[in-house]
Amino acid sequence: MLQLDKNTLIFKYAIIAGDFIILNLLLLTGYYFRDQILMNPDHANNKMLFLCANFAMALAQNYHANKVYRRNLRTETVLRNTFWLTFWQVLVAYALIRIVSFHNLPFKWVPIFAVSLYLLLLLSRVVERFIIKGIRASGKNSHEVTLVGDDPMLLLLYKRLTEDTSMGYRVKGYYADNDLESCPEELHRLGSLADLNRSISDDGDLKDNHDIFCCMSHDRDEQIRAIMKFCDKHVIHFFYVPRMLGNFALGLKRESLMDIPIYANHEAPLYLLQNRCLKRAFDLVFASGVCLCLLPIIPILAIIIKIQSPGPLFFRQERTGIGGKTFRIFKFRSMHVNKDADTLQATEHDPRKFAFGDFMRRTNIDELPQFFNVLLGDMSIVGPRPHMLKHTEMYSAIIDKYMVRHLAKPGITGWAQVNGFRGETKEVWMMEERVKRDIWYVENWSIWLDLRIIYLTVKNMVLRKDTAAY
Repeated sequence: MLQLDKNTLIFKYAIIAGDFIILNLLLLTGYYFRDQILMNPDHANNKMLFLCANFAMALAQNYHANKVYRRNLRTETVLRNTFWLTFWQVLVAYALIRIVSFHNLPFKWVPIFAVSLYLLLLLSRVVERFIIKGIRASGKNSHEVTLVGDDPMLLLLYKRLTEDTSMGYRVKGYYADNDLESCPEELHRLGSLADLNRSISDDGDLKDNHDIFCCMSHDRDEQIRAIMKFCDKHVIHFFYVPRMLGNFALGLKRESLMDIPIYANHEAPLYLLQNRCLKRAFDLVFASGVCLCLLPIIPILAIIIKIQSPGPLFFRQERTGIGGKTFRIFKFRSMHVNKDADTLQATEHDPRKFAFGDFMRRTNIDELPQFFNVLLGDMSIVGPRPHMLKHTEMYSAIIDKYMVRHLAKPGITGWAQVNGFRGETKEVWMMEERVKRDIWYVENWSIWLDLRIIYLTVKNMVLRKDTAAY
């Protein structure tokens, strides 16, 4: 692994120092409230408590230091790393104190200390990330980047590198024999591959780069090896970017068959039994709580719905679930009974909706019975939204990789929905964007990602950022 640059190292050690400061301030707080908590001012072993706690923090930092200075950091990664940092710090500290000290440390205070430390560390991560992003947005601690190739995937990569200035990437341009189609004016072609080779052989401007991203066919292996050799010589990060196939990235995932490296077209963390069990356990606990809260309000909703529109309380419809299998979804009925319910998608000003039904749709109340689907095992709290059978048949015929979204259980909310792709799909490109995000979720699942999506769903509902108000 290549070494971190000087400024990033400063960020790293400043963050670690901040964690130690937070730890010791929390311990001092416990000391000043010792009569109510755990410390005796005359007890010499107080020093041992501080020593054990700091040693445990140093040990935990060695394995779970939170790299908030990373440019492509995910929120769930911060939550997970901070959790394990706190867990091991508290566990090791408590064990050491009990072994080497006679300190009277009641276990009942350990969870309180752990939760307090975790929340304070998370708060510090927010502040640290804000400061680092501000520094990078001002142009400091930036990474010089050059792209190589003319594959459309580089345009998507360029967008990701530059859409958030706080990531600190400055793309100098690209080398290719052909111009990139639909290339933005800001992305300049620096020359042909022959020009690139001259720059490599002359140790030209490329040596000032921090990162080089290459997206070329494997039949250009000599060219790729020359770039990699140059990067190794000048301590530059080299990244090979998989090419596009149609509208989708190739996205091959490395695996091993005995000692032979192989590449699969999809990597689904939920293939692992332990991950499926964890997700199912979370679904059962979460859905059980919601369903218990839902039971008292069902009679009230039933009365209102019956008054405004004769017919059943629940709307039941066949949808496509995991593995392409069909299941029956439950919703509170928000439309008058009609013959087009299974074929015609709801629209913003749909005349089939009655007044309270429109309100339920705008507030997502109509979706609540799907928590019963979760308990039945047909759905999950988070996952790709299930589509009508007609839509599955229609879109699977015209959208590449459409059926890949069914590698996971359908969800009440999902990654596509919190990114604005929900509700009516008036054009095919809207469904394509939804499918891309569904596939990304399937390939990048973690329990932390589920928690983030739930948080964003609630946030969007509270702030009224949901674009599908129908």
